Amino acid sequence: MKMGSKLKLARNGNQSRRLRLVMLLVGCFLVTMTYLVASKPRGLVRSSFGFRTSMPTPLSGDDVLNGDENGRHSTASGRKDPQNSQASAESNDEKEKSIQGEKNAIVVDSTSQEVARTDELTEGGEQIQTLERKSSCDLSDERVDICELYGDIRIPGNSSSVLFMESSNNTEHKEAWRVHPYPRKGDETCLREVRELTIRATSEAPRCTVHHNVSAIVFSVSGYTGNLFHDFSDLLIPLFVTARQFDGEVQFVVTDFRRWWINKYRLVLQRLSKYPVMDFDGDEEVHCFKQVIVGLRAHQEFQIDPARAPNGYTLIDFTRFIRSTYSLQRETVNNIEDLAARKPRLLIIARKKTRAFTNVGEIVAMAEGLGFEVVVDEANVSSDMAQFARTVNSCDVMMGVHGAGLTNFVFLPLNATMIQIVPWGGLEWMSMLDFGYPAMAMGLKYLQHSITIEESTLTEQYPRDHRVFTDPMSFHGSEFKVVRSTFMKTQNVKLDVNRFKGVLWEALEKMIQ
Repeated sequence: MKMGSKLKLARNGNQSRRLRLVMLLVGCFLVTMTYLVASKPRGLVRSSFGFRTSMPTPLSGDDVLNGDENGRHSTASGRKDPQNSQASAESNDEKEKSIQGEKNAIVVDSTSQEVARTDELTEGGEQIQTLERKSSCDLSDERVDICELYGDIRIPGNSSSVLFMESSNNTEHKEAWRVHPYPRKGDETCLREVRELTIRATSEAPRCTVHHNVSAIVFSVSGYTGNLFHDFSDLLIPLFVTARQFDGEVQFVVTDFRRWWINKYRLVLQRLSKYPVMDFDGDEEVHCFKQVIVGLRAHQEFQIDPARAPNGYTLIDFTRFIRSTYSLQRETVNNIEDLAARKPRLLIIARKKTRAFTNVGEIVAMAEGLGFEVVVDEANVSSDMAQFARTVNSCDVMMGVHGAGLTNFVFLPLNATMIQIVPWGGLEWMSMLDFGYPAMAMGLKYLQHSITIEESTLTEQYPRDHRVFTDPMSFHGSEFKVVRSTFMKTQNVKLDVNRFKGVLWEALEKMIQ
């Protein structure tokens, strides 16, 4: 009996503990539900934020074309991808955190940005606050001033103004910025030819006559255009970095309009934008956009910094884009087995005015003796860009004296070799900056060869004891125009073919590595 009584008491005790546990759980559940209903946390309320920390980044067609692992592999803003709908649903919580992070991460340059707040109603009748960025001008970059505008943006043709609308009761901070939309900031000689634009907030502006459903990019084609190097370094590469992310859904608005330049690079412009280029200065309409970029994103000379470029673009992405644009057949230099059926092909960029080879015939004979098939050519302003691009792309090695003609290396296939001949005058640093580092960044093999005093025609102009020969670096302390006039505008090259033969042998060795 004692054992039975103990079992009965134990069962009664367990039942009592289970009842208390159930009551505790029910109480916690009621408290939690009461809190959720009363506080309506953000996860249970439909939110709508108009503020973005940068302009929308639609899907780039280059992501697939280039195999860009850093690219954005998602659909454009405002579009749904049915294949990813399930994944999107599973990541709603992460997206909500991201939106809240953007909201809390408004870092504003003291000279650059205003944020407008407006109240809106959700479908359920709840009042929310929407953040809408009106303007953002970055004047801190050493190479370019660039403005991003978002809202009601109006561009009156032939006016030198870009206007963003604000409510009439917002009378404070009616700021204005003056921008030269060409990436040579601080170069007064260059910017003297570039029309200055004023970007300003206003509550009164001309009525819209043309509405656009795409973003706009405003830039100048003046400055140093017409020089092949500057066409690419100042405009085409920055334009790629700024516009490629929109996958063609962007309107180019060009000031200092030069029809010949637009025609020359028509294929590139058509790949970046689906719409005819708009002449800012020759248009009488009032064009209205929701998003506008004034200026072009530019990094170092003839370079792309993937850490600062949308979608992590690189210079290799740019050259792939160029080869695709001009329908070039060779993507890369084939291995040694390919050379069993043909000779390696060498292109000599033969300048005709300054820094020209004075003994091209000797160079050709020496190269052919090593087994090269040699092509001698140079593109100029009137050249058919597509035709010359095909010539360059067919070659395995390209060589030339430092100058704009070397810019054609953008058409070479990957793993091709570029040889830069550096004229006399301590120009090695400039040669590396302009072409050496970019060549390596675009996946080319690079060789640099500096000439001796005996190979320079400067010996015909100065005595051997002149500081042009004894201390050429002393000229580099002066303005660049002194260096240019002394070592670049009046110097030609008589290449020592016996000395240079070793460089071509090295180029052959690089082809079989």
